Amino acid sequence: MDVSELVDRTVRGDHRAIARAISLVENGAPELRAIMAGLAPHTGRARVVGLTGPPGVGKSTTTAALVAELRARGAGTAVLAVDPSSPFTGGALLGDRVRMQRHAADGGVFIRSMASRGHLGGLSWATPHALRVLDAAGFAVVLVETVGVGQAEVDIARHADTTVVLCAPGMGDGVQAAKAGVLEIADVFAVNKADRDGAHATVRELRQMVGQADRAEGEWRPPIVSTVAADGTGVAELLDRIDAHDAHLRRTGELERRRRARAREEVEAIAVGALRERLADVHGHAALDALADRVAAGGTDPYAAADTLLAAVADAG
Repeated sequence: MDVSELVDRTVRGDHRAIARAISLVENGAPELRAIMAGLAPHTGRARVVGLTGPPGVGKSTTTAALVAELRARGAGTAVLAVDPSSPFTGGALLGDRVRMQRHAADGGVFIRSMASRGHLGGLSWATPHALRVLDAAGFAVVLVETVGVGQAEVDIARHADTTVVLCAPGMGDGVQAAKAGVLEIADVFAVNKADRDGAHATVRELRQMVGQADRAEGEWRPPIVSTVAADGTGVAELLDRIDAHDAHLRRTGELERRRRARAREEVEAIAVGALRERLADVHGHAALDALADRVAAGGTDPYAAADTLLAAVADAG
């Protein structure tokens, strides 16, 4: 299908078109600019909820349980699951069919696995574009589940309206995620596998950490929800807390601020990528290597070398 047909069918929620558009996003296809231009007027409505936490905490199970709860409440839902990349194909190691089989026949649910392709932060570089596709497709909520790589997971907070940090008892330290630096980005905490020994201690430690944080009056205080996602226990309450955070964001204007910051980073990333391409076109890799050799040998400093590259781009118009 051509770009106009692809855009039209994506906006109408055609799953095949949505999948095709995301594939073009992942591959950085030449049509990408036209696709984003066509989808832009239809974006800005979906709520983006990120789920992160250390490996083994039950992110996929919790995501599937949230999908079931959202569908029970009538919300069209998309899932973007960012998986580790295959060292052979570069594709996602965990495929769509491995996940959330019970939702496969639901037309109100779209599930897509994306390969991280070595990108730090637990997310694929293509995630922002893929979120725009799903937003334009009319899904009320987009759940983004990250790779689960520990210390690099904080990237999710830059892409989500609400970030849910999952913890679980019996994973070494009482709150292992504290060392990964992800507690600071949490809007909602979920202590999953709460039927295990040590769950109450984990909740208690989280409450102590949340209580020690300095917060201004009226600032959001992350709630802590105990869940057993495998059987659905606590999932309705978890979604209630996510909804409460969304209401807080809208009431305080924080939602607009977060989305503006997200758009700013996306524009900047595209501009920097385009600049790299122009540098390669104008100067070529050989010239850049020559400058690098001069910097390494002490013949010039990196700022002067960078000025040389930028001047070449400016001269090329």
